[in-house]
Amino acid sequence: MEPTPTNQNRPSPGSPSKPGSSFPRLVLVALLLAAVLAGFAYEAGWLTPQNLTSAKFVKAFVADGASPGFRLNHAKGICISGTFESNGNGLAICKAAVFGKGTSTVVGRFSLGGAMPYQADTSTQVRGLGLQLSAPDGAIWRTAMVNLPVFPFATPQAFYDMLVASRPDPATGKPDPAKMQAFFAANPETAAALKIIKAQPPAAGFANSSFYSLNAFIFTNAAGVATPVRWIFEPVQSAVTLFSPANDKNFLFDDLIAQLARGPLQWHLILIVGEPGDPTNDATIPWPPTRRRIDAGILTIDHMQSDDTSPTGLLNFDPLVLPSGIAPSDDPLLSARSAIYSASFTRRSGATKAPDAVTPADIQKIESSNHPGG
Repeated sequence: MEPTPTNQNRPSPGSPSKPGSSFPRLVLVALLLAAVLAGFAYEAGWLTPQNLTSAKFVKAFVADGASPGFRLNHAKGICISGTFESNGNGLAICKAAVFGKGTSTVVGRFSLGGAMPYQADTSTQVRGLGLQLSAPDGAIWRTAMVNLPVFPFATPQAFYDMLVASRPDPATGKPDPAKMQAFFAANPETAAALKIIKAQPPAAGFANSSFYSLNAFIFTNAAGVATPVRWIFEPVQSAVTLFSPANDKNFLFDDLIAQLARGPLQWHLILIVGEPGDPTNDATIPWPPTRRRIDAGILTIDHMQSDDTSPTGLLNFDPLVLPSGIAPSDDPLLSARSAIYSASFTRRSGATKAPDAVTPADIQKIESSNHPGG
């Protein structure tokens, strides 16, 4: 059975640097991506059994209740498919076939952070995009991204410490200000990352959101030259806001469905090329904006389907499923992410799952009313 995070008991947005202030809900929801990632890092062999175990992490972020058959995180989502048209520019730094000039098939999933599959959409929730790109030679590349420019924790240990520090006091229903202050004093990189996140307000919807790799990877070209790389999928289109959060609990997904019904959605894949001295083991630190950017091609999404009916709903977007030419960096979060994704897949694959919040009937209704000429 899938555990459910304690989102409803978390504090509302506020400044993390002041005593008595509450941890920003935006970041906590966003970081459910990492909350569960670190939870099974022990199974990945990165954490020491004396310090962090999966049981400790599960206790730190789950609440009473469960969502059988759903993902441990990003439980609410919708499946997509399309193509990636490479322009060949990526071959300069990576020999992976997906960057050769031509077309790869794509399946994926848009989602919201958290283990509550029926949560109401909000504009501040972290949005996820998981993709599987299948190159013409059969090689597969999977990536799981979010709409945050940086990650607020450098290590699983730091994230676990935040979960413990932000646990609500039973007497007040809020975190202990002293514990929060102590955490930020011990982890100044988190406070710095939060400032970067707050300075970049979320886009109106999924369709005009940028999605970031967060972690660095090592790309190798045909000549054997290795290069650290991060990437961004940058939107071509603006957002459609036809649905109001006041009367539509699925307004982010409904806007996405409506926009796709009017035509394909596209994103540029931008490869950010690291230079000596750029950190590859710390996702809290952004690389300088002057770094070389390579536009490697266009992602086109032209079909959408409910998790209920799409086989992609079961797909494990393990970020360490990589083709030849792409390898993990020394970022300690990567092995933890891979391990928790595997554990989540195992847990949900044997459970009976309830219908998704966005049903096939919902999609059909919105598509019919927004299709050109409909």
